[in-house]
Amino acid sequence: MALNDMHVEAIAGIVDRVATRYRRDPNNMLQILREVQEACDWIPPEAIDRLQVVLGVPRTKIEGVAGFYAFLYLQPRGKYRILFSDNITDNMQGNRALMERLCSSLWVEPGKVSEDGLLSIDKTSCTGMCDQGPALLVNNRAITRLTAARIDEIAERVRNKVPLADWPAEFFQVEDNIRQADIMLDSHLQPGDALRAAHARVPSDGLLSSNMRSWREGLPSGIGGPAAMLDEIKRANLRGRGGAGFITGLKWEACRNAPLKAGQQRFVVCNADEGEPGTFKDRVLLTSYADLVFEGMTAAAYVIGARRGFLYLRGEYRYLLEPLKAVLERRRQEKVLGTDILGIPGADFDIEIHLGAGAYICGEESALIESLEGKRGTPRNRPPFPVTNGYLDQPTIVNNVETFAAAALIALNGGEWYASVGTKHSAGTKILSVSGDCARPGLYEYPFGVSIRLVLA
Repeated sequence: MALNDMHVEAIAGIVDRVATRYRRDPNNMLQILREVQEACDWIPPEAIDRLQVVLGVPRTKIEGVAGFYAFLYLQPRGKYRILFSDNITDNMQGNRALMERLCSSLWVEPGKVSEDGLLSIDKTSCTGMCDQGPALLVNNRAITRLTAARIDEIAERVRNKVPLADWPAEFFQVEDNIRQADIMLDSHLQPGDALRAAHARVPSDGLLSSNMRSWREGLPSGIGGPAAMLDEIKRANLRGRGGAGFITGLKWEACRNAPLKAGQQRFVVCNADEGEPGTFKDRVLLTSYADLVFEGMTAAAYVIGARRGFLYLRGEYRYLLEPLKAVLERRRQEKVLGTDILGIPGADFDIEIHLGAGAYICGEESALIESLEGKRGTPRNRPPFPVTNGYLDQPTIVNNVETFAAAALIALNGGEWYASVGTKHSAGTKILSVSGDCARPGLYEYPFGVSIRLVLA
């Protein structure tokens, strides 16, 4: 067999294995492309040829999706793919000079691949490491607190083709940098605590729609219920923490009441595409408080009657993928996720992680949903809104990481408790990402109503 034929056959085998793992579903095209690239270092034409067959999708559509995302490559990249953060705080700390130093040391132009194919160096948007910059990504792993000496160490290891697994662990250390904690960052919720509290709460209306009845199967009559949990979310006056500040209880209620056509279901989506320059709170919540976030997503599913959820994780946080999958698997083993949650027959809800690929626009909820469906992350015209026409044109709630973490606290402690923190119109706390020209960059959690002067004191 000719070498070129072996090459084509090997790529086809990779595509088949990855596509089969994703049920050969075109809605998973982005995840399939991402994993094919991880196996091949880029997305070769032969892979697209094969994807046309296994997904039944035109080549132009596949190329259109691949070409939309900055972290997908239709041309060969280096074995070491280094991306320097081009965020303003990183640049203030000298990242551009450090990038020039590495390029000069390794004889490669920015944005180009070295002649031997070993290395490519380029810039990317904010990597979410502003509190410990300057920073870069090398093959999806973050290296923070860069110095000229560290750059020289990186150059030496690349020059000697040292596998990333053999680089010093201290290179990849990412700190939480929590400077001020309040009710969220001080919480010590045990897996399942919030869900048990939600089940035990007496609802005000006592009414359940038939599609939600399975969540209460096996519980004493009149105990708990989605309506009671929704009451607490509304009583808490929780507003979305993603920027718009929409009242969370109203969003969940609208999705809960949205009519379902035959074969339809409801979905819960967590927006973890934290791409705004200078923000890094989601990084810390997903690193050290993942149970809180997943508990909040499960509480939301309880309210609206969802059986499937998605965490859309930004591509810059690829290094968190395996740890987060491990948390999800542990929660399944603990019966607080998956089938028969809390041992209740029919109480089923599970979460999948979908990874973004460097598209800032996917932080907008309708663009995120398009990306979840394996498409280019292009915002939709609205109305209709996701609560009635979201993922796969079915009722969907989209909230961000901090909102779901807050929902878990409300499920555990009640809406009145949460509303007692903050102000009348803005209940609870807010986690602030502070970086740049300041003495103590990091996360600061304060109740709403605090002054900027106090935060920066």
